[in-house]
Amino acid sequence: MSRAKLIVILGPTASGKSELAVRLALRLRASTELSRMSSGQSKKRFRIKGVEIISADSRQVYKEMDIGTAKPLTRRIPHYLIDVVRLNEEFNVAIYKRLAVKKIKEIQKRKKIPFLVGGTGLYIKSIVDNLNFPKVIPQKKLREKLEKKSTKVLFKIYQKLDPKGAKIIDKGNKRRLIRAIEVCQFTKIPFSKQKKEGRALFDVLEIGIKIDKKELDKRISKRVDKMIKMGLENEVKSLVKKYSWKTPALQAIGYQEWCDYFQGKIKKNEVKEKIKLHTRQFTKRQMTWFKSDKRIEWIKTRNEAINLIRKFLEDS
Repeated sequence: MSRAKLIVILGPTASGKSELAVRLALRLRASTELSRMSSGQSKKRFRIKGVEIISADSRQVYKEMDIGTAKPLTRRIPHYLIDVVRLNEEFNVAIYKRLAVKKIKEIQKRKKIPFLVGGTGLYIKSIVDNLNFPKVIPQKKLREKLEKKSTKVLFKIYQKLDPKGAKIIDKGNKRRLIRAIEVCQFTKIPFSKQKKEGRALFDVLEIGIKIDKKELDKRISKRVDKMIKMGLENEVKSLVKKYSWKTPALQAIGYQEWCDYFQGKIKKNEVKEKIKLHTRQFTKRQMTWFKSDKRIEWIKTRNEAINLIRKFLEDS
């Protein structure tokens, strides 16, 4: 029995994943039928009833973090797993996987095509490879101790416990670092060795956006400038007032850089440049992760993506 289809659109931050996904979805919706040729039979056609998008972004799951996470402003195509939890609520990849799989299956039952779109490699891998995660209950005392440390210190601790995992983890994600350290210390096994792959849930096509580094740097710069103009400073100020800097979600790129500014230690222009620098560094880590997956079909144009999708959907 063939597995239901799932299409993944991935790439580094600012590469244009969301825009591409929406344009592809609209294009597929406009041409509602695809031809299918089976061996020895005449050409048949089957109908596409639409496309719906599931976000694979570890920051867009949080409510109120809007500008700094570049949430889609217009959603002509249904989007899911955006604005799922508040900043002070527990959320991790295991929770994400459960919600995402449920939503993907709901979309498939409606005879529509689910697009999984984002740049959080572990979230994507959890679905594509049906990862099973270690069931380690939260260690309250350890977490309280780790919460007091900076992300830099936490990363160094994790690096010693799991050198392999440290190469691909988001260094700025305090919550993820704490969880990885927690699992390592509780089980005495590196976190990267504990994510076991299960039987594939879906028939998957992974499409990656291939973009020149100079062009990506330009997009990052333009994107950050736009966020500042849209009022990122006020968004951060409001969230810090409501939740405080100790909230792990506010250690994200685009948010953490404002701490010194609010304390009068640096100027706004320095904040902007730091966000750009940290984003560029983050995209390098994203690409290190993605390049390890040889199943990804890297594309430069929308037409390349359309051709891959048509072939993938026809081959059923």
